[in-house]
Amino acid sequence: MDNVAFLLLGALMIVGAIITVAARNAVHAALGLVGTLIALAGLYATMNASFVSVVQVIVYAGAVMVLFLFVIMLLNANLPVSGKNPIPYVTEIAAIGGSLLAAAFVVLAFTFKDPRPLAQAAAQLHNGAPGPVGEVLLTRFLLPFEAVSILLLVAVVGSVALVQRPVVQPDPVSEGAAVASGQEVRA
Repeated sequence: MDNVAFLLLGALMIVGAIITVAARNAVHAALGLVGTLIALAGLYATMNASFVSVVQVIVYAGAVMVLFLFVIMLLNANLPVSGKNPIPYVTEIAAIGGSLLAAAFVVLAFTFKDPRPLAQAAAQLHNGAPGPVGEVLLTRFLLPFEAVSILLLVAVVGSVALVQRPVVQPDPVSEGAAVASGQEVRA
């Protein structure tokens, strides 16, 4: 039964991730991400990590996604993406950053040595109870915890920067001609 739930939730996560990446509408992409986060919470629940599952729904599928949707609606970014990228070379920069991140994960995967066996570490978490999870999260995993918070901040700032509307600048040549002819210039 657990394997069936794992496969079903894993398939839902993959579908949600594909919708998140492939959607041309920002609201649809955010809703795909909500589905992915809720399926992840279901996976946590199948592993008897009830606290982590509930926190996943409340914090990520709830609060963070409300923040993202608020930014999307505030900046009127719910229209489909079309046209040229507003930031020059954004695709190339993203490709380089993604390659560096993938390389870092490969290096970590081959060099990381956990100081204690997995069974011992899992037993210390007491099936996801809040106290032991918080203690481990804010002592042993403090750096990754803060890295995720910075990543979320960068995602929000990046979404604001990408959807800013260009400010219409007055043409100085026509403005000078209007002043010379005695007409008022209205900004």
